[in-house]
Amino acid sequence: MLTEFDKSLLNIIQSDLALSKQPFALIAERLGTDEATVIDRIRRLKDQGYIRRIGAFFDSARLGYTGTLLALEVEAEQIEKVVELINSYPGVTHNYEREGRFNLWITLLTSNVEEEKRIVSVIESLPGVNRLLNLPATEKFKVNVQFNLE
Repeated sequence: MLTEFDKSLLNIIQSDLALSKQPFALIAERLGTDEATVIDRIRRLKDQGYIRRIGAFFDSARLGYTGTLLALEVEAEQIEKVVELINSYPGVTHNYEREGRFNLWITLLTSNVEEEKRIVSVIESLPGVNRLLNLPATEKFKVNVQFNLE
């Protein structure tokens, strides 16, 4: 169960986490507590599944990266092995299983088109992958979701 403190903490870290040497000390000051308490609560909230990740979002295109969405048709008994291999690539930012013919979807960021082609070729040849659609990003849509917990 979330306490009022937890709700306030989650509201702050969703959209107002300071870029500083001690961001949790700044949060503690706002919440009237100490840095150790904030860090402890964040760890517990992460362990309980309320927090998935804490990190920055970068404009990958502006940094020179290319992005693509891959839709794969993978034999059901091979999905776990395919996912394990796909996750070995640092440019794989997300992958998720879906119902339907194309049952595994992947987002991939690479530093250049040649690297993307190489990785896509390897993924396409993995055992159990029957078909792959490469759907390169042509427009950026970013949905900013924040949950007001108070």
